[in-house]
Amino acid sequence: MDYTVAPLEKLCEQFERLPGIGKKTARRLAYYVITRQDNMAEKFASALMEAGSKIRYCSVCQNLTDSEICAVCSDTGRDRSVICVVEDAGDVLAFERTREYKGLYHVLHGAVSPLDGIGPEQIKIKELMARLADGTVNEIIVATNPTVEGEATASYISRLVKSMGIKVTRLAYGIPVGGNLEHADEITLSRALEGRNEL
Repeated sequence: MDYTVAPLEKLCEQFERLPGIGKKTARRLAYYVITRQDNMAEKFASALMEAGSKIRYCSVCQNLTDSEICAVCSDTGRDRSVICVVEDAGDVLAFERTREYKGLYHVLHGAVSPLDGIGPEQIKIKELMARLADGTVNEIIVATNPTVEGEATASYISRLVKSMGIKVTRLAYGIPVGGNLEHADEITLSRALEGRNEL
């Protein structure tokens, strides 16, 4: 005899589809949402529906926004000669938290990964190239993740952009603050040497 509750199982399956969520965590989240006394399920569903209907890609930088043009692209105080290219919208928030970067962004929504069937056409590279056509951009900072896919994407973008005479830079990678040299991998150490600064 099957003692499962079909709607609850369906909810568990949906939570399990989220990245980094396994079967046990999905079940725990589903039970939590359903058993709350403060109408959490309805609030959660309402927030999901609103986000799904109102959030779109910025027509300029492809970041997530609830308007035609995002707040960063609308800010006239930003340096329009520099674009920082990132893989995901969460990366923009990470840079903004530093309060150091004053240029614009471009969100690719992924990285080139031939093994997963993701080529340059499946991410927002074409939109980036269209932004560079007017000649106002002097530098592209490629801030893709330090993974095989991120490196492949950086290399591809670099070849395209350099042919337009625009400076292309890559984020320096190195040893994290509080890190220990003996535990760093070879790639991190070599990047740390390449990106070293004068004291």
